[in-house]
Amino acid sequence: MKKLLIATDFSASAKHAAEYGYILAKQLKAGIFLCNTITIPAGTPISSMSVWPQDESDILLDDSIVELKRLKAHLEQTDHTDTFRPPVDYLNDVGTVGGVVNDSILKQKGDLVIAGSHQSDGLSTFLLGNHAHELIEFCIKPLLIVPNTAKFTPVKKIAFAIDFEHPENDLEEIYELVAFAKLLNAEILLTHIYNGTSHLLKFEKSIEKFLIEISNKANYPQIYYRIIKQDKIESGLNWLCEHGQIDMLAMVHRKHNFLDSILRGSHTKKMAGHINIPLLVFPENS
Repeated sequence: MKKLLIATDFSASAKHAAEYGYILAKQLKAGIFLCNTITIPAGTPISSMSVWPQDESDILLDDSIVELKRLKAHLEQTDHTDTFRPPVDYLNDVGTVGGVVNDSILKQKGDLVIAGSHQSDGLSTFLLGNHAHELIEFCIKPLLIVPNTAKFTPVKKIAFAIDFEHPENDLEEIYELVAFAKLLNAEILLTHIYNGTSHLLKFEKSIEKFLIEISNKANYPQIYYRIIKQDKIESGLNWLCEHGQIDMLAMVHRKHNFLDSILRGSHTKKMAGHINIPLLVFPENS
């Protein structure tokens, strides 16, 4: 992993995410480029001068550069360590957040996108805040959403939410996560929310076999599993984030899976607790 793109709108939550991203880049020994989008309504043609005057666009882009330089200086000047110092660059453009971020990822050959999110009472509001929803839907690279409450500590354990009844669906993303975890020397905890409808002992034996195959093929022994018995996935993931002693939660965003159902609004009841760790979202077939 060589480059991290940090999407920012210069809000307090975005600044917190940038600071988290800088520390993560030190762990990964990766470079950073800060990205700001001068947003326009989705579907609005940029070429329409009556809707988006060029002069106004230029002024906003100039103001954006000033803020990007200020954020770059803040990240560099607050690093008083003698360890690796990530090189920091910046860019901006006019468009939608998803479009500008994806274009920037392709141009800069970025490996991971980092963004902040306001959040107050659970995973549902956390995912739907700010531009998180749009980035989850359209980002072409793994996306790390950082809540305001995320602590600046080394990542040592990453939980990956997996459906062990169909684990083959997540193989590609698991191996991608292994590559990420190796750089951090972090444990991977494959986690399944179990509702008690299948025979647990038989289920666990198939999981153990799957885990051995994954560990051997990936040549990474720090992969474990955990089954959490809860009636609802939301409750299980909420418990994991609060009590599982993990530093990051990872999952795949697919059409018609749990994460998609939250974004589509079908899960109307908010999760009971607070999400205080970063969420790593893999796009399908990333």
